[in-house]
Amino acid sequence: MTEPRYDTVSFLTDYGTADEFVGVVKAVIRDLSPHSTVLDLTHEIAPFDIRAGALALARCIGYVPGGVVLAVVDPGVATDRRAVAIEVAGGAGVIVGPDNGLLAPAVAMAGGADRAVELTNAEYQLDAAGATFAGRDVFAPAAAYLCNGVDLYELGTPIDPSLLLPGTIPLPRDEGDELITEVLWVDRFGNAQLNVGPDDLPAAWGSMLEVSIPNPTDPSDAATRTATRATSFAELAGGAIGLVLDSYGMLAVAMDQRSAADELGVGPGDQVVLRDLGDPEPSVTAVEFGRRPQ
Repeated sequence: MTEPRYDTVSFLTDYGTADEFVGVVKAVIRDLSPHSTVLDLTHEIAPFDIRAGALALARCIGYVPGGVVLAVVDPGVATDRRAVAIEVAGGAGVIVGPDNGLLAPAVAMAGGADRAVELTNAEYQLDAAGATFAGRDVFAPAAAYLCNGVDLYELGTPIDPSLLLPGTIPLPRDEGDELITEVLWVDRFGNAQLNVGPDDLPAAWGSMLEVSIPNPTDPSDAATRTATRATSFAELAGGAIGLVLDSYGMLAVAMDQRSAADELGVGPGDQVVLRDLGDPEPSVTAVEFGRRPQ
């Protein structure tokens, strides 16, 4: 009899919570591995949005406890896309899900894959009338059995980790006097995270920037605003636009207690062009210190 190895499954999907999908997957895990706890990372990834799921999983991976990570955004379910389990961090964790690019950024952030298998062993899967609920029938049992101590290679056919489908996260482009960026994510507060870290901005740039949103059908037509580099949302009073270093170390276009995404009309995947405007001129008071106005 195998000894329990993991006691936590961290769970991310595009299932939502209106239907029973999340509850059923968690029930399968509980039934097969009663000692395990399931942590819900999110189930509100937009349906079929592999890129958004991959980015969310990458944001989470540094904070989840050791154990199994179960991620399912799977528009190719019941096709020939592979169901996989990927061991990372010297066996401290296993990431389970479809091999469609969803898992790759998180695997990379966890230090890369140690071992990987395609989940082909029917002994560790549920019988099902159809093949369209792999979260319940394939991935949940794999997560549960891994928690129970079943070795990764018992679950299926070993595969070369280098052949796993890579994720696609865009990089900013430096084009001389401007930086071409892309919105990665808009959080519920309307902050638009860019694919830009603080080191990606040229060192010579000042604290004021031009933020330009090109019209995709007419690149010569762009909405343009001035933005201030800020360390907190509260610095952006009076409807100002700012660039704030967010909690993941990326720059986000933000406003104070308002949605910058709504204000600028941007969403994930949209292009944002940044240009340097230097530093603001120092303010000059009309009255010198110690002199009374006439």
